[in-house]
Amino acid sequence: MSEALFIAIEVDDPVASDPGMAAKLEEVCPVDIFRATDHGVEIREENLDECVLCELCINAAPAGTIRVIKLYSGEKLPASA
Repeated sequence: MSEALFIAIEVDDPVASDPGMAAKLEEVCPVDIFRATDHGVEIREENLDECVLCELCINAAPAGTIRVIKLYSGEKLPASA
């Protein structure tokens, strides 16, 4: 079970398992939600609720491969077209 109360993040498998993409996500996130490993990205559950909804991770990844979910409203970023 996630420690987060307000925010969840979904990362598609091809992005999650790419060490290069993991390093990029770790670099762009201002609140240290992503940690790069040799096997890809690890999401730091304890930092999820620190998300400032800046969308830097969404913009750094291929379109549609990362979703930020507001657990309190069900809204997903990026918003579906």
